[in-house]
Amino acid sequence: MRAWWRAARPNPFFRLGLLVALGVIVLDQLTKHWILYGIRLPDRFGNRIEISGIFDLTYVENTGVSFGLFAGGLASRVLLSVLAVVVAAYVVRWLGTLHRRVAAIGGGFIVGGALGNVYDRVLYGYVVDFLDFSGLHFPFVFNVADAAINVGVACLVYDALFVAPKRELTETTDA
Repeated sequence: MRAWWRAARPNPFFRLGLLVALGVIVLDQLTKHWILYGIRLPDRFGNRIEISGIFDLTYVENTGVSFGLFAGGLASRVLLSVLAVVVAAYVVRWLGTLHRRVAAIGGGFIVGGALGNVYDRVLYGYVVDFLDFSGLHFPFVFNVADAAINVGVACLVYDALFVAPKRELTETTDA
């Protein structure tokens, strides 16, 4: 563990990933706090504010994972929280070994999103969702953390398909 930490700490991509994760957590929690205590969406507006034909703010207490999948009771909540923390820890450890910017950003988005939702599960017993694009026929209500996880996965797919192979090709031709 100490060897990993000594190698990870000076790695600029490790620091970038952690900074992205922190930014996601802060933005996620600020938006949820605004929904709950700023505009008090669940109390004042009947759980919904119509914004436009494609986007609304709709309050949902999500006991599952992203987009309400695998919803359940206390056992599900504990299992999902533990799983999210384990995944986040694994990604943080992986961030310490990275040397590619897009992968570090993607990992940071995933860690921040996972931990932002774990915080809700621990504090409230559910995740606060409120972004509703049902006007675009998107059937799920989600939050900033959910969006960050998906953006992070997209970054990792992009990195795996385009950045890493190009880097490997460059390293092979330089040798």
